[in-house]
Amino acid sequence: MSSFPVAAVQMNSQPDLDRNMEEAHRWIARAARGGAALTGLPEHFAFLGDEDERVRQSERISEIVEDLLPAWAREFDTHILGGGYPVRSEDGRVHNRAILVDPEGRIVARYDKMHLFDVELSERESYRESDRVVAGTEPPPVFEAAGLARIGLSICYDVRFPELYRGLSDRGAELLLIPSAFTRPTGRAHWEVLLRARAIENSAYVIAPAQTGRHGATRETHGHALIVDPWGVILADAGTKPGVILAEVEMDKLRDIRSRLPALRHRVLT
Repeated sequence: MSSFPVAAVQMNSQPDLDRNMEEAHRWIARAARGGAALTGLPEHFAFLGDEDERVRQSERISEIVEDLLPAWAREFDTHILGGGYPVRSEDGRVHNRAILVDPEGRIVARYDKMHLFDVELSERESYRESDRVVAGTEPPPVFEAAGLARIGLSICYDVRFPELYRGLSDRGAELLLIPSAFTRPTGRAHWEVLLRARAIENSAYVIAPAQTGRHGATRETHGHALIVDPWGVILADAGTKPGVILAEVEMDKLRDIRSRLPALRHRVLT
């Protein structure tokens, strides 16, 4: 297929699993009505709020996610990215896992987030993801979706580490999935430029589902789910409200850009 629609969902997830999954289904259904061959859900789509409660509920969350997403993929005959949900680890913490489900309901790719968000943005806002999350040890996979594109997975904070995406492009990735829950201050400063940079330097499409607004008592996210083409052009921007955006992935355009500007082949340092 030389071109196909893709969708990125923007959510205002809360510490309420059932409500979040109902919302996710609604947006996936809307994307399917727009013909989306792939729909991405953001990081923490199933639960976002109190971190300790997310860990406590992780077994139920992962069970429901891994039951419903395959069912929805079959229902709507589409690929679905579950952009990050908690999976219980052996030490009592969780993995932050993304999965890609094909239209037959098979989980065809898994990735546990490698780069954990341990930062101090200000005296009032700091994050220690590693307190509750175990870092993944395997590089993210590239999955060849028949008739579509070669798809590379990642999650949120990964976007600041270009070597991860260079590794994906070295393994043939043409479409980079970057589901996120970017904070407001980092989002205002860096979100768009990082996503466009990852698209440009890898001559790849970027699909970046996002969280937006306030989640629980204190967490706030930036919004602006984006779809970016290999030239760095923003094809769709969700703004700051929940919803779904669609854009066309044109594989002929990608091949043309890679042919006319073959930066990937001109690399000297590896």
